Order: sequence, then C-alpha cells, then structure tokens
Amino acid sequence: MKRYNITVNGTAYDVTVEEADAGAAPVQAAAPAPKKAAAPKAAPAGAQGNVKIEAPMPGTVMDVKLKVGDKVTNGTPIVIIEAMKMENEIPATCDGTIASINVNKGDSVNTGTLIATINA
Repeated sequence: MKRYNITVNGTAYDVTVEEADAGAAPVQAAAPAPKKAAAPKAAPAGAQGNVKIEAPMPGTVMDVKLKVGDKVTNGTPIVIIEAMKMENEIPATCDGTIASINVNKGDSVNTGTLIATINA
C-alpha cells in the first residue's frame, strides 16, 4: 500500500493506493472525505469595523501586512494582491484601527471580496 496527499482545486485528499496483482481485476475504493481548509482570520460577529476594504481586482493574496488591533492611517498598506503578475498594495482608506482581517496569505480573491474592516 502507498499513501499519497493529493490536492485538487485547493482541497487536500489523503489517498491510500493498493497495488493489484497482474491478473486481478481493478477494485475501486471509496474516496475519503476532504480535509477542511483553514478558515480565514475573520472577526467574530459584531466585531466588524465600520469601514470595509474590498479587493479592487481578482488575484492572489501575497502578503498580509497588518493584524487585528493595528493602528492605520489613510494609505497604509493592509495586504498585497498579485494580479496579472504585478503586486498591488491594497491600502487603508481612512485613519483608524484594524477590526478584522478577512483573508489569509495564499487566498484567491475576486473583485469586491472583503479584505479587512477598520474602526474609523
């Protein structure tokens, strides 16, 4: 028996494969349940800030620069999104405190995806 970890469309599967005898008919095994992906660092309900920062374009989160509780000023980079092989800083749009970070490094985002919230 051999064990493999296989990722399909971002979902990880732990697969065990048996080697069949040369004359034996193949046997189809049931697929194991997928492992759950890590949840984003979202704030608990009611802890969201009053200013929402959304992704202006689709891409991949390359870095999260701040954490919940950090003080920001207008223009402070919150995350870096790679889109079309260019790194784009997504800045705070006001002065305040980070109330939630709703994405993780490596996440794919679409236009309008909530990145973070700020208490202004």
